Amino acid sequence: MIKVVIAEDDFRIAQIHEEFLAKNEQLTLVGKAMNAKDTLTILDEHHVDLLLLDVYMPDQLGTELLHNIRSEYPCVDIIMITAAKDKAFLEKALRYGVEHYLIKPVTLEKFHEAITSYLQKKAALDSAEEVNQQVLDQFFGREKKKAAEKRYDLPPGIDYLTLHKVTAILQEEKEGITSERVGEKMGASRTTARRYLEYLVGIKDATVEHVYGIVGRPERRYRIGSENAMK
Repeated sequence: MIKVVIAEDDFRIAQIHEEFLAKNEQLTLVGKAMNAKDTLTILDEHHVDLLLLDVYMPDQLGTELLHNIRSEYPCVDIIMITAAKDKAFLEKALRYGVEHYLIKPVTLEKFHEAITSYLQKKAALDSAEEVNQQVLDQFFGREKKKAAEKRYDLPPGIDYLTLHKVTAILQEEKEGITSERVGEKMGASRTTARRYLEYLVGIKDATVEHVYGIVGRPERRYRIGSENAMK
């Protein structure tokens, strides 16, 4: 389990982030802080893997905490989630190795993409016995993403990481699955799920058929693979 801390002074936003985290079984929340002081206290009292850090907190800027966190808790990964659009904040976050920088308001889809990317990189590094170029390419995601985007020539509104997640769900559901169920599994709306599913159908990486449910209404059920592969 990846142990996560939310550092956010707005309890309503913190609650939303907590609900987002609850959708992923690999994550567990170990604490929430509403200011910089409490953030450091939680990091001192718990083993923390990932910190969701806001910039604007009542006692100190989140970016001002980065030096202390890197000095005292070097193994903690950080994702900044903030309304701050100042370029200087972003530059400082990058210098301190922040994993991702999200601008509020953050959609569930964008949050999911950031968390998925983080988990994939962490899994790639943790599973490697030694570091080679293949591991580095997977960790930084550049070559893999570049190759995938070249293959798919992704149109506007289709993100590689989300597309990869939808494809993985289809691969697990050999008997087919509806867009509603895909949305539930990926933590997104049915509309978003259907957009990706229909894209996969369009490039012939998936098939779709109408199946009549219990109430007699037809529903679209998607399967991985082309029509020829399904025969």
